[in-house]
Amino acid sequence: MRHPVDPAEVEFLALRAQGPGGQNVNKVASAVQLRFDIAASSLPEAAKARLLASGDSRINDRGVVVIKAQSFRNQQRNRADALARLQQLVDAACKVVRPRRATAPGPAARRRRLEAKRARSLLKAARSASRSE
Repeated sequence: MRHPVDPAEVEFLALRAQGPGGQNVNKVASAVQLRFDIAASSLPEAAKARLLASGDSRINDRGVVVIKAQSFRNQQRNRADALARLQQLVDAACKVVRPRRATAPGPAARRRRLEAKRARSLLKAARSASRSE
């Protein structure tokens, strides 16, 4: 089930972007740092626990998700990009992964495997018998 992130629970901080951009990069704060406190959010408790246990490097030791977006040249697009990435992280945490149940091959599959082995063995035995003559 999808739990949309409430924009009121997200804190944005404008930063100067790194990398190339000429003189403009030094004077325009187009990069955005998003901060989302998991414990204080309105997410379900199970999703919070999975998010904190995920071991994602964007989650610091205080349980705050920090995402930096600087792909675009304007702040609005970087803000939308950071929110989309946060939503992706939350969606992954809300997905309940069912544990894998171990299964064994059935009797028919076992029989087919042994018949294939026997056929291969006979083929190789016939090969070596024809070589020794």
